[in-house]
Amino acid sequence: MHKPEIIFENDDFIAINKPAGLLSIPDREGKDPSLKSWLKEKYGSIFTVHRLDRGTSGVILFAKTETAHKYFSKIFEERTVEKIYTGIVQGTLPEKKGSVDAGLMEHPVKPGVMVVNKKGKASLTDYEVQEELGLYSLVQFRIHTGRTHQIRVHMQHLGNPIVCDDVYGEARPILISSFKRNFKLSKHDEEERPILQRLGLHSQLLHFKDGKGEFHTLEAPLPKDMRALLQQLRKWKG
Repeated sequence: MHKPEIIFENDDFIAINKPAGLLSIPDREGKDPSLKSWLKEKYGSIFTVHRLDRGTSGVILFAKTETAHKYFSKIFEERTVEKIYTGIVQGTLPEKKGSVDAGLMEHPVKPGVMVVNKKGKASLTDYEVQEELGLYSLVQFRIHTGRTHQIRVHMQHLGNPIVCDDVYGEARPILISSFKRNFKLSKHDEEERPILQRLGLHSQLLHFKDGKGEFHTLEAPLPKDMRALLQQLRKWKG
């Protein structure tokens, strides 16, 4: 796993490009490394503003002071932060652009798993297809609410789950042989290595006004594994 990369920091907050596979904040067992623990070692005190799923890469924000934490918690709650994600999903979407407005709640018997339910908390995701790539599509999302697993559950609800999603889609990694005809292994390899084996979702951009009235647009480029998959899909989609 790559070392987390600092996108921007000042006295109030720090934005990190989180690698896929790293927890945002420590889990209940507290055994695995997390971004927050790494930042705590570096800065002493650090405050959680929002979080990304373990498998999701990209921009995440932490506050450095209690005042900043209060301010950011407020603007995230009031939904004045623009949050853009990029994802690779299964299949082709019937509508190239749309919104999923479907309440989410925790599954009655599976802790940590979310389901669409009318009685759930209001959840709104806008989506727009950027590119159709045969078996898959590249989609941009803007989320207006920040529910747990929101994009993942909403895409499952549409019938186009995010690739390599072990909870809401198919866990199996993506192999080039699954879409490239006449695929041959190189003679050094005994078995094919997956081109993507983690959740195909990336937090691309956060846009907001900070406590001093300054606007920030913080961006994290698509990581190498997702770029590699897109490159292969473009090459072989015909």
